[in-house]
Amino acid sequence: MSNSEKKHIVTQNDVAREAGVTRSMVSYVISGTAERSVAPETRRRILDAIEKLGYRPNKAAQALQQGDVAFASKKIGVVLCNADVFRRPYYAEILSGIHTAAYEHKYQVAFIRFFEELRDPVLFNELIHPEEIGGLILVSTDQVLKTDDDYKILSTTRERIQKIVCVDWKCDGLTNILFDRQEAAYKASEYLFHQGYNDIGYIGENDERVLGVRQSLLERGIFTSEKDFYLVQAFNMTGGYDGVRELLKTRSLPRAVVCGSDEVAIGVMSCLNERKISIPEQVAVISIDNIETASYTTPPLTTINVQKTAMGARAVEAIVGSRDKKTAFEPVNILLPTSIVVRKSC
Repeated sequence: MSNSEKKHIVTQNDVAREAGVTRSMVSYVISGTAERSVAPETRRRILDAIEKLGYRPNKAAQALQQGDVAFASKKIGVVLCNADVFRRPYYAEILSGIHTAAYEHKYQVAFIRFFEELRDPVLFNELIHPEEIGGLILVSTDQVLKTDDDYKILSTTRERIQKIVCVDWKCDGLTNILFDRQEAAYKASEYLFHQGYNDIGYIGENDERVLGVRQSLLERGIFTSEKDFYLVQAFNMTGGYDGVRELLKTRSLPRAVVCGSDEVAIGVMSCLNERKISIPEQVAVISIDNIETASYTTPPLTTINVQKTAMGARAVEAIVGSRDKKTAFEPVNILLPTSIVVRKSC
């Protein structure tokens, strides 16, 4: 086949001629360069030309022109704690926030991986490299940091990637975007007290949320040990359901229950409904997260709203906001506020 018969590769020059603009203007629109504003009508002509001609960026040429590190600067990697995250609506909203914000800022999510995959040194060296990504978002990684080797992976990651943001967990020396779990549980307990419930228990993860419930009890003059109010350790719907089922074999439930998450609460309420234990007449239930399903339980679940989508978006914005700064990527802690969503479960 002769060169003339080969399919023509559409370039930015072709797009510029079609749109009647300069090549540099096309480059500004494609790259999303923040410093250069482009009139909406001009932007539309360029985008129409791109669609008409079927223009695709030549990644190899871009990398050659800009340098591998510069080319990777607008690519973000995402590392999740484990595969279970994909089944959890809480994390789905965080990922939605990441993807939406990346799109709006013309950044690209280069990969979504699980932390355990980074234990493969070949894959680790392929992905965790400044020539591959300009920023990295670690979602709830504290749940899977167990061994010295795990912490070594984290340490090496910090050496290679300057812009790292932790979402829904806190790591010293890194930018952290999360909500105050202790405060959220405290708010939930205080709401129950204000509604007239004095006999309160907790079902959920053993973390700062336990401290929040304890703080509320102590402030009310209810001096009790953790074993008295911490009823069941549960992480999901199954844990909440099975925990209550086993609990009811040996004791009665308190008048009100704080659940560590909506998923745990859904399991708890399912078991209570199955046993014909009326909510909230016999047992009131409140939880933390405000996932979409919470408004469709029976009865609808009162919960503490966590800004899940905003956490994902703020993580991207933290990376984007430092792109053109000459100063180092300074770590910050961002605590997003929570608020109560009152429904009918308490």
